[in-house]
Amino acid sequence: MRSNALLTSPRRLAAAVALLAAGAAWPVLAANDLPPPKAGGDAMPPVQVTITAQNGAATCEPAELRLPANSDVALQVSNQSDERVTITAPQIFQNKNVLHHDGDVVHVASNDAYLVKARGTGEIRIRTIAPGQYTYGCTGVTAQSKPFEGKLTLVDPAR
Repeated sequence: MRSNALLTSPRRLAAAVALLAAGAAWPVLAANDLPPPKAGGDAMPPVQVTITAQNGAATCEPAELRLPANSDVALQVSNQSDERVTITAPQIFQNKNVLHHDGDVVHVASNDAYLVKARGTGEIRIRTIAPGQYTYGCTGVTAQSKPFEGKLTLVDPAR
């Protein structure tokens, strides 16, 4: 009875309704959602990755990417080839490390890659992982036997 008595007071009922209404305006985030990087804050300038085709095989430029470890990075991806290309970065492109993506890029089921539309462009904002040497690459969907493999070096930003 006492709990019902709290809501019978018009003043308390109005306060409860106001709290519920205010709570409905708050954004709801899933457990794995990460906030986007702060604009003008610690965000790094975008890093350009260009995909071309040579002799029927996809190639990523630069062949060696050097990025800060444990940092927010915006990858600007541009596919200049006439075919769809998968860009891979094991561990880096996992859902837990992707802050946002838009444009002509689609996250693939493997959780380690993005498919880039032919002649498409897009942005993939990621949170990089621990310092070290990793591989990244790209593969045309019609030339999967000819994958390109590049080097991804994540360095401690304090150094």
